[in-house]
Parts: sequence; C-alpha cells; structure tokens
Amino acid sequence: MGKSTLFNRIVGSRIAIVAEESGVTRDRQFADTDWAGRNFLLVDTGGISDVPERPLDREVREQVLEAIERAQAVVLVTDGRDGPHPVDEHVADLLRRSGRPVVLAVNKLDDPATTVAHHEFHSLGLGEPVPVSALSGRGSGDLLDRVVAALPDPGEEEAVPVGLRLSVIGRPNVGKSSFVNRLLGEERVLVHAEAGTTRDAIDTYLEFEGERVCLIDTAGLRRRSKVDDAIEFYSRLRATSAIQRSDVCLLVVDCVAGVANQDFRIGEEAWNAGRGLILVANKWDLIEERGPDALAAFEKELRKRAHYLRWVPIVTTSALSGKRVRKVLEIARDVQAQRTRRIPTAEVNRVLQALLARKQPPQGGRGDVRIYYGSQVDTQPPLFVLWSNRPKDLKTSYIRFLSNGFRREWGFEGSPIRVRARERNDADRHGR
Repeated sequence: MGKSTLFNRIVGSRIAIVAEESGVTRDRQFADTDWAGRNFLLVDTGGISDVPERPLDREVREQVLEAIERAQAVVLVTDGRDGPHPVDEHVADLLRRSGRPVVLAVNKLDDPATTVAHHEFHSLGLGEPVPVSALSGRGSGDLLDRVVAALPDPGEEEAVPVGLRLSVIGRPNVGKSSFVNRLLGEERVLVHAEAGTTRDAIDTYLEFEGERVCLIDTAGLRRRSKVDDAIEFYSRLRATSAIQRSDVCLLVVDCVAGVANQDFRIGEEAWNAGRGLILVANKWDLIEERGPDALAAFEKELRKRAHYLRWVPIVTTSALSGKRVRKVLEIARDVQAQRTRRIPTAEVNRVLQALLARKQPPQGGRGDVRIYYGSQVDTQPPLFVLWSNRPKDLKTSYIRFLSNGFRREWGFEGSPIRVRARERNDADRHGR
C-alpha cells in the first residue's frame, strides 16, 4: 500500500523501513511532525489482514487495533492502481466501528490532479477519498489539511518537550523489547520468540519524575558479515541512526547466555559516537542465586574485556520481574548530567598542572614538548582542548594519562570524554 513511504514523506525523513515486499512494518513507528502550525504524533503500523494465519500476523493485528484505539484520527492508505480490495473493505468496517475520524488516502496515483481512479473508493463509505502519491509527494498537502481538520481542538495544552532520549541497543533476542515494555508497563513494543522481530527503531514516550523521556527500541545489531538481505541492512542503519539521535544508550546483554564480543562492539559504537552508556545485564534473577560474589566477578570480567567499561555503570535487571528496571532511568539521568557537565577553566588548569608535575610529556627529537594550559570547549560529550607548542608530538598514551586524570578528579561516569591538543598559535588567533 505504501504506508511507510507515506509516513516517511510526511515526517520528512526515512524513519520507517521501505522495501519491495509486503509485511515489512511490524511494530508501531512513532514520529513527531507538524502541518499548518499543528504539531502531532504520527504512527506507522503494520499491515492488517482479514484472515491472519501466522501467530506473528495475529500479533501485528493486535498492535494495529491498539494503535486505532489510541488514535485521535486514522489515515487509511489504499492502493489506487489495484482499486478497492476486500481487505480494504474489512479494515474500513473496523474503522467505522471504532468511531475514530478517518481520512481515506488513495495512494500510487502519480498525478492526483487529473486522475479519477480514487472515486472508486467511495464504495468504502469513509467519505471523500484523497488521491496522493507517497513516492513523489503529490497530494500530500491536501491529505495533511484533511488530517489536521480531523484532529480535535488542542485547546491550551502545550507539547511537553523531551528531556532525555534513550536508545535501547544490543544483539538480537537479548530481551530489549521486553525491557522497554517493562519500563512502560504495557505491551507497546512487539515481543516474539523469533529473533530479529524489531526491524525499525521504535520511538515511544514515558513520564519519569516530571520529565518526558523518549525510548528508542532498536533492531538487534548483528555483525556486518551476518547482514545478508536488504531488510537486515536497513535495520542496522536505523539502529546506528538511533544511537546518533540519543543522549544515552542502554546496552542490554543476556547475562545467562553470556556476554559476547558483539555486545562489546555494539557498546563501543555508542561510546565512540560520544553517547552516554549504561550496560544493562538482563535476566540477572537467574544468576544472583549463585551467591553474593557473582556480581563482583561478573563486573570484573566485563571491565577487563572492554576498556571503556571501566567508566560505564553496570545495572543488573530482570525484565521478567521488573527488578531494578526503573533504576536504569535514574542512572541514565545521572549519566546525561555527566555528559552535559562543564568544568571551569581555572579548575581544568589546576588539575592539568598537577598532572604535568606528576608526569611530564615525553620529549621528542625536535625539542621540549610543553603544554601551556587547557579548557573545556564543549559538552555532550565533554571536550577538553590542550594548547601546546608541539601538539603532534603528544603521544596517544600521554593523552590517555591526562584523560584518566581528569576522570579521577571529576568522574564523568557513563560518559566518554575527549582530549585534543592544539598548537598555541591556534589559541592566539582566537584572542587568547
């Protein structure tokens, strides 16, 4: 039908996966968008069947029905080239019984201004059909005018800004969607025994202590050598994009099956992207019976296998029972506070001079290497710049020594920090 193509056209971004096969969209996909000064949340659903056969088809149908129940208005997308289909009639009947306002979009009409094919869809009894072409965008403005007119009056209520964006990342089938559902307290994300059920990056929202939090549930990230078809390929792109637009990433691992090298690679991708990071050890209820020393041994092994985990909080949870799941939100908020923390320049130089007194930069063959002063120039993640007479002669190991010293002084738990060297003349040109 082209629902996901139309969704992407309206929000102005390729959020939902589009492919030349039916049934690609399984979960509900959320995106904030606006038209004619009206902000609203747009939801892309899976395709509904009048006679679902597989268990997964039935679950997708339940998701669609729930989306209809929660909606203030519904857009029914049909295929203008094929004409009305029995499934269209079935869905139209469902929508009439729902009582929701319905806008009927007849898609795949490349020239909506001259076509008459959409008139056939009057037979569905849903009012005047709107001819559109999701691929070219023609007719989408008329469609959005109808959508905005169908929405209830917003009154004086203002949109609540998102305070924190969290992406839930990890390998397939480690319990990410179950973890998200436990946080939300409802089955908002499809959970199924089939690995890789979540293909798109799904945005949903919750309120936590007066703050609106966006949760992005992503498709499981596999090694690139395992991505062997277009859907898996685009799923990986969406998951990587989800990392880029999040503040803090929650790396969910299965501590019963064991933490694999791919888990560490996924975490490193988020860390290198400058995002906050928390390792969520799921299914811990099946491990803690091993005794009080199990957690210390588990953490020690993880931090030994991945250097960046020295600075990352590790939270043991159970998505099944809900144990410590909400605690993750508290820690994520603290991690974001570390990402946005700014250290005064005087404090940076106090600590820097103490580190230089303890260990001078290794000297190169071209003369003394000096560091004159430093300052923090950015946040998210924190970025420190050191001004030196020979920045290219500062070895990576020495920069790491300074970075570790900054961490010992200021923490920055869960957040990467970056330390870069510049030539002193660069500072002079900026008025220092």
